[in-house]
Amino acid sequence: MGIAEESLARHGEWGGKIEVTPKMAIADGHDLAIAYTPGVAEPCRAIAADPERAYDYTLKRSTVAVVTDGSAVLGLGNIGPLAALPVMEGKAALFKAFGGVDAFPLCLDTQDVDEIVETCIRLAPAFGGINLEDIAAPRCFEIEERLNDALDIPVFHDDQHGTAIVVLSGVINALRLTGRDAATCRVVVNGAGSAGIAIAKLLVSYGFSHVALCDVRGILSSAYEGMNDAQRAMLAVTNLEDAQGTLADAMAGADVVIGVSAPGVISAAMVASMAPDPIVFAMANPTPEIFPDEARAAGARVVGTGRSDFPNQVNNVIAFPGIFRGALEARAERITEEMKLAAAEALAALVSDEELSEDRVMPDPFDPRVADAVAGAVRERALAARGR
Repeated sequence: MGIAEESLARHGEWGGKIEVTPKMAIADGHDLAIAYTPGVAEPCRAIAADPERAYDYTLKRSTVAVVTDGSAVLGLGNIGPLAALPVMEGKAALFKAFGGVDAFPLCLDTQDVDEIVETCIRLAPAFGGINLEDIAAPRCFEIEERLNDALDIPVFHDDQHGTAIVVLSGVINALRLTGRDAATCRVVVNGAGSAGIAIAKLLVSYGFSHVALCDVRGILSSAYEGMNDAQRAMLAVTNLEDAQGTLADAMAGADVVIGVSAPGVISAAMVASMAPDPIVFAMANPTPEIFPDEARAAGARVVGTGRSDFPNQVNNVIAFPGIFRGALEARAERITEEMKLAAAEALAALVSDEELSEDRVMPDPFDPRVADAVAGAVRERALAARGR
């Protein structure tokens, strides 16, 4: 039985991947009186007097809403909210298994920005954070921005920022392995959607000075027509030389190329044209921009993909559970750029000098240190920002 057949069979057996389980026993009348009426009135009164007490007395302190409109699900595209539910259930299961964070899928039957924002605002009292998932660009940018402005809980679009954090952690270690410096590296990010823009932003925040964004028509520049607002804003911090041309032109002499685009768009000749010991992260799934063996044959020193059957898998599961746990523990109102950088640096530091190699630039998802390291770094940065 192949993976597809087995997955379908197991999903049929499970009937959903998560369930609601009481944390306390309700075995007699006393238990019922404490957990529900009349005893439950006391935490209600406490929260009414001081809303912050909700973090002490309710699931708000440890629960995240996983919100989607089903418009950009994995490699399946706009399949709608009902078909997206298995993925959102899986995301909730990963939150618990890898970070000890409770999460619940909310698949919204709308793809209207105003309606999504309004729904999340009305649901927010029950949650300590909101993880936006598989919402297509460019509306995902507006939804996240508006919710962060409206709410006092962290809102995080994992397809953007989780991907960016994991990529940065791998690039940090690839630079360490190849003896490069971020300030002088030339980086090309191919794919100017939500993930590509977030990756480019975080690289710039980390200290990369020479980053170019490309999409199917080439390098984003002042001469590029048809950009959306998010892409246009990136010209203030990327492609400062205002270079123009194709992806092949951008990659010539570059140190790093990061693909979040489409299968097969990077050729061996493009990799061979890069600087010595190039770093290639080809993350289109399931078929990468270039396969690792071909990239290595063309001279690549470090190759990462989004797949689990090759070394250096770029897997968001090493980031988002710990990020949310740290933010929840700090009662952070938002996840800042500084918190993202701290998470990436914490992940990179988990790979020791002895472990660091061409096939090991990021930690294993099943490394038990991962969630604690990320949560600790995020919590520390969040508390420091609040002067605590």
